[in-house]
Amino acid sequence: MSSLDMQEGGDHYKNMKIQPIEFIQENKMQFLEGCVIKRVCRHRAKNGAEDIRKAIHELNLILELEYNQS
Repeated sequence: MSSLDMQEGGDHYKNMKIQPIEFIQENKMQFLEGCVIKRVCRHRAKNGAEDIRKAIHELNLILELEYNQS
């Protein structure tokens, strides 16, 4: 059994056609980019607006850390 077939704490990723981790790994994304992808993918099934706020925060971190913009 693949680890992709199992999930701790729900099934909000397991039920997706392409899991966020597969997309993130295949595209060699950095940590914060991956966090944004997973939060946007799961917001309706898990934490709602909180996930969107977290994704926005992570995007702001990318702007600040990679582009020196706040």
